[in-house]
Amino acid sequence: MQLLVVNGSRSTKGQTASAAAGLVEGARRAGCSVEEAYLPTLNIEHCRQCEDNGWGLCMKEARCVIEDDFAGLVEKIRAADLVVFATPVYFGDLSESMKAFTDRLRRICIHGASKDRIGGKPVVGICVAGGSGGGATHCALSLDTVLTICGFNVVDVAPAKRQNLEMKQDVLRTVGEWFARRPAAKQE
Repeated sequence: MQLLVVNGSRSTKGQTASAAAGLVEGARRAGCSVEEAYLPTLNIEHCRQCEDNGWGLCMKEARCVIEDDFAGLVEKIRAADLVVFATPVYFGDLSESMKAFTDRLRRICIHGASKDRIGGKPVVGICVAGGSGGGATHCALSLDTVLTICGFNVVDVAPAKRQNLEMKQDVLRTVGEWFARRPAAKQE
């Protein structure tokens, strides 16, 4: 089993990475191999809304015209058995890098050709809020919404706050192990 973690945080040692590490630890215990991608370190541009109608090749061919790291990461998502999207929470929403990536992802996923290897793929979301932690649940709803629009099988979205991060890491270890061992994951 191959697990891909798409992380919207720049820090490999911050709170979002710590939360994702809990899930990864559980998945590895269940025998998964893991690859991690940190969106802020990749060249992922914002959607250009190419044509006057706001669309482009994304609508016609389920691909993006922008030549950056987006297409390569989408291929890694397609090749993975399980995917985790982890994002820090900024202003009650996804990080800017996660927003830029998912804005483009949803455009290629809602039209036929791209659904063939993303539609139904099991995914877990993790949203980690620093500060007061007040935006974690709102961000979790945003992430769940965009992943559902993309056609993923959203099996869990975990909001976390810096105040409960240690407890959430324990929960996410369990989620990771369960995610990797569940029968439906092995059939997809």
